[in-house]
Amino acid sequence: MGWSSRFAGWKSDRRADAVQADAAGDAQDKTEDAALLHPHMLALRMIAILRWRSSRAAAALLLTLAPTALTAAYGQSPAPQVLQPQAPQPTASLQSAQQLLDAGHAEEAIAPLRQLAAMQPPVKGAAHALGLACYRTGKLLEARTAFEQAIRDDSADIESVQMEGLVLYRLGQPAAAIPYLERVQQWMPHANADASYVLGLCYLNARRYDDARRAFATQYGMDPASAGAYLILGNMLQTANLPELAADAARKAISLDHGLPQAHFLIGEVNLFKSDISGALAEFEQERAINPGFAPVYDRLGDTYLRAGKFQEAQASLMKALSLDTSRTGPFILMGKVLLRRDDPQAAAMYLQHAEKMDPSNTMTHTLLSQTYRRLGREDDARREIDLASKIHASTELKLQPVQ
Repeated sequence: MGWSSRFAGWKSDRRADAVQADAAGDAQDKTEDAALLHPHMLALRMIAILRWRSSRAAAALLLTLAPTALTAAYGQSPAPQVLQPQAPQPTASLQSAQQLLDAGHAEEAIAPLRQLAAMQPPVKGAAHALGLACYRTGKLLEARTAFEQAIRDDSADIESVQMEGLVLYRLGQPAAAIPYLERVQQWMPHANADASYVLGLCYLNARRYDDARRAFATQYGMDPASAGAYLILGNMLQTANLPELAADAARKAISLDHGLPQAHFLIGEVNLFKSDISGALAEFEQERAINPGFAPVYDRLGDTYLRAGKFQEAQASLMKALSLDTSRTGPFILMGKVLLRRDDPQAAAMYLQHAEKMDPSNTMTHTLLSQTYRRLGREDDARREIDLASKIHASTELKLQPVQ
């Protein structure tokens, strides 16, 4: 091979080596660049920068370089995060439901309160609020369950304990209500008059009359052993349709205080209820002597004289009752009765019409007016009044409703 041929081959080899070197250099540069752009390498660079930059400037630099690093490493920008709306916190939901309850919208508050009361762990106060909402809307069975849960959640929730007792009483379970209402009186003897009153009624139902007297005395702020406490017990017993026991309590009150007003009146009413006319008259006269400004005693005296057939005395007593108090319909109705018996329908109509204006829903008034108009020859008016009396009677008949 000649010299020129060898020289040409040597140049060709040099060019090939140069090309290979350039290619290798380019590949190395690319590898180095990629390495420099790798997130770990960038992080190392950032740390180095942090060593000599101030913290505020470095933080700004990090925020600037972070998207670049992610873009270089993964070839795309990070997807933006979509913030999902957060569900309302139980406490906020309870506050909203409580606001509905406070505003008188108990029915609307029930649904969210049911959800809160069913949560685990229990949301404090949710069961109590649900019980109140159900009680106010007449859902007594659900109210009982809610208050039971509230007491389990917090045994010191005195209002839930009290409400549980009231619910049980309204559900016709007075014996079951007693322990709850007793706890309320033990904790706070003067906290709530309703609880004392209902507790007293529960004791009456259980025939625990001394306990009932103490409960009513607490309600009225009296000494349980006082004459007044026995008189109040007597009135409660009469309202509970226990007239003999009521009279006994009134007699005990008189034995403690001979001048106690309305004790003889109560015994007189019991005697009148039993149609003991002479006994009633004697008691009402004693009451009148002790308490002469008490209008109802003249009302009862008028009724007693009417039943005894002493119409003139009855009319005189009823006029005294009306002179002292014209706000009650009873004396007007009785006066109409007396005047009809005395064959004075024109005057009877005047008193009965006044009673009708005072209380249009009284069946006795319409019945007596019908009799009065018939005596006056006003047959159309008589039929109208008797029809009204029949409608009112039908509308006020007791109708049994299912307990919710």
